[in-house]
Amino acid sequence: MTPPHPQVALVTGGTRGIGRAVVEALLRRGATVWFTGREPAGVAAAERELGERYPTPARGRMCDVRDEAALGALVREIEERDGRLDVLVNNAGIGQFAPVDEMTSESFREVIDTNLVGAFLGIRAVAPMMKRQGGGWIFNIASLAAKNAFAGGAAYNASKFGLVGLSEAAMLDLRHDGIRIAAICPGSVATDFGAGRMRGGGDWRLQPEDVAQTVTSLLDFPDRALPSLVEIRPSQPPKK
Repeated sequence: MTPPHPQVALVTGGTRGIGRAVVEALLRRGATVWFTGREPAGVAAAERELGERYPTPARGRMCDVRDEAALGALVREIEERDGRLDVLVNNAGIGQFAPVDEMTSESFREVIDTNLVGAFLGIRAVAPMMKRQGGGWIFNIASLAAKNAFAGGAAYNASKFGLVGLSEAAMLDLRHDGIRIAAICPGSVATDFGAGRMRGGGDWRLQPEDVAQTVTSLLDFPDRALPSLVEIRPSQPPKK
């Protein structure tokens, strides 16, 4: 469905990997895209590269999604400059992997605070603006690890299980305000995230662009339809 105005989007963790692919897919649609990262050099480089490739604005900001005040300030800046926010993609995430009895409490909290609490803070920050404008889309990039636990994944599994639960509850809370929320759960994706944990050789994994295409495809769904949970798997992973 073609929107009645150029869309404005915010992608957290948008400097590389899945987030970067989503940023580029939205720019190709003509959206104004804001994106965040935690490393100044990475944010600056991504903004420069995107500015050279796309005519629509790509505005990078340093922001740790665990920082409620920083997220709030960014959303206010978006509203002041662009007047609206149509799409939020909660993509920022980290992984810390260790047996549960060897993982530090600090590592566990960092994963939960980034992957789960950060998404909650993002939803809460944008919901008032989306309500005022009559709706919007929120995508939470989860994982098939949200339903398939693995050894060493206590923190990561907990964060993604929780993210799907957060998505489903928030969808029920906000759907009647015109705000649609979906959790997207990809399997193994060819990024540098968790690359050392992948089985088998060859290029069997999903590509970041596959996840980005899922986001843009959902944006084109009719308003009456709400695909709230989407799982994406590699077509031919290594046989066990």
